[in-house]
Amino acid sequence: MERRNFIQGAAGGMLLAAAGNLQSQTAHDKTIGIQVGAVSFIDEGTEKVLDELQQDGSVNTLFVATFTYGRGIAGRQVPGQPLPDHGKQEYDTETFHGGSYTAVHPQYYKNTVLKDFRAPEFGNYDVLESVLPAARKRGMKTICWYEDVFRGDVPNIEKLQEKDLYGRNTTTLCFNNPDYRNWLMAIAEDWSRSYEIDGIMWGSERQGAFSNALGASHGGSDPGKVTCFCSFCQTKAKQRGINVERARTGFLELEKFVRAGRAKQRPIDGYYVALWRLMLKYPELLSWEMLWTDSLRETYAAIYHRVKEVSPAIGVGWHIWHNNSFNPIYRAEQDLAELSHYSDFLKIVIYHNCGGERMATYINNVGSTIYGDVPAQDLLDFHYRVLDYREKSLAEISRTGLSADYVYREAKRAFDGLSGTKTKLWPGIDIDIPTAANHSKCTPDGTKEAVLAAFRAGSHGVILSRKYSEMMLADLKGAGAALKQLGLA
Repeated sequence: MERRNFIQGAAGGMLLAAAGNLQSQTAHDKTIGIQVGAVSFIDEGTEKVLDELQQDGSVNTLFVATFTYGRGIAGRQVPGQPLPDHGKQEYDTETFHGGSYTAVHPQYYKNTVLKDFRAPEFGNYDVLESVLPAARKRGMKTICWYEDVFRGDVPNIEKLQEKDLYGRNTTTLCFNNPDYRNWLMAIAEDWSRSYEIDGIMWGSERQGAFSNALGASHGGSDPGKVTCFCSFCQTKAKQRGINVERARTGFLELEKFVRAGRAKQRPIDGYYVALWRLMLKYPELLSWEMLWTDSLRETYAAIYHRVKEVSPAIGVGWHIWHNNSFNPIYRAEQDLAELSHYSDFLKIVIYHNCGGERMATYINNVGSTIYGDVPAQDLLDFHYRVLDYREKSLAEISRTGLSADYVYREAKRAFDGLSGTKTKLWPGIDIDIPTAANHSKCTPDGTKEAVLAAFRAGSHGVILSRKYSEMMLADLKGAGAALKQLGLA
């Protein structure tokens, strides 16, 4: 062989080898996660579930629902939705209770009155004890996934609940209540010390009193039940120089404004001007909103530092609610640079398929309060512009869902917002999250394009959501197809 050909051949071989190593390293570094509950392992068997997740979705990280009282991340398919093509072909409305799907070690809960929260439906079954060894043999990581959702009949729960504008207990728990703060840290410490886990993710799909009063989300709201006005929050407000009585008066006036708007009683100067008049007269409205948001951030930091005290190697991150894609006020509160100080990773919810239905609901909600004078399509166009993505018309988005371009733009914005930080971005990707019967449904191609878009934006991984027990295998395979195309499978 001529010397020049030999050198060119050797160089080419080195480049190919380097490319192969780079691809292997990249695939190893990317987190391909899926949210999965205990019921799936009970119904289908641990090994069978792990086989399915690896073969169809190229999953390397399990986000196991270790605690919740909600049907969103635990339990089988929710009633009214098609049953998936795996698992028990039944709903579990009568048997679902929720709670902790792991053993509860009492020594960690001495500083909280919340002690009796073990899920009863599977007896002494411990999902971590069952899944961790099997996952580790396959090289799969396991992250504990819990959320801020509780039942009203949990023993002592009333001592932790938030108080609304009229001093009534609500179903949500107060971040400034020492018993709840201590419990959140205790359960994270319990998992961190009792099991060889790789991480912890917690989520709170809530917002402050101002946005809640305006109905600025894709859910319902009652302006008289905004939170929190408990003694702990009042004490904290006074320490921050907030006049509690003026705040309460402001929210009472805001309640009148919202109820009148929903009854189509237009203010003389219009909705937007009337709301600004209230905000200028009662700046405590926004101060109370930020009091709640800062309390959530402090809770993040407290959990993060408690886990790191146990083991710096355990990753800690947060599920950021889908409202981040709809409500500019809520988005303003999600300061990613600030969150990065106590976040190893962020799961930013970017659910494309159900996103259209949810955005339409949000527009309908705020279209009767803060933006009551703006025609609905104009209001949607305004939000598209200020949130920096462009989708179909209001008449279409519930039926079509949002596009892969939405996933790309939201992921790219989050990636840029985390630039220069240590925090990894793992967008949440929608696979068969329930929607109304005549609304958009997931497809394998749609799932594939969403995953491709997330990685095109620079994401460090994805989390397939909401829960394996409601996913169709063909749609999970769509995610796997994207990962194969990217060389990540």
